[in-house]
Amino acid sequence: MSSERERLPDRRKAELVDFEHAGRRWTLTIGRNSAGAVREIFLDAPKASPIAEMAKEGALTASLALQHGAPLASLRRALAGREAGPLAVALGLIDGGANDERL
Repeated sequence: MSSERERLPDRRKAELVDFEHAGRRWTLTIGRNSAGAVREIFLDAPKASPIAEMAKEGALTASLALQHGAPLASLRRALAGREAGPLAVALGLIDGGANDERL
């Protein structure tokens, strides 16, 4: 894991994935670096709630970890079996849960 944060371009493509978890609709936004590796994720829900705010904070933390070199697969493994939260579900949706080290 790198100690320096990978700076992403100010303008970049984003992928949006809508999903449902625990009866609530979510939108996952995925940002990638120029090589195609996932480097940021955002989670949003249509209604404000404590769980939506916690999900946003978790996604921000995951994004910072990714930008510092943490492999996406490591984040997935750390949350494996913890399907209670939308972040674990969202990480599993990225690239279909592939175990690709470029992620």
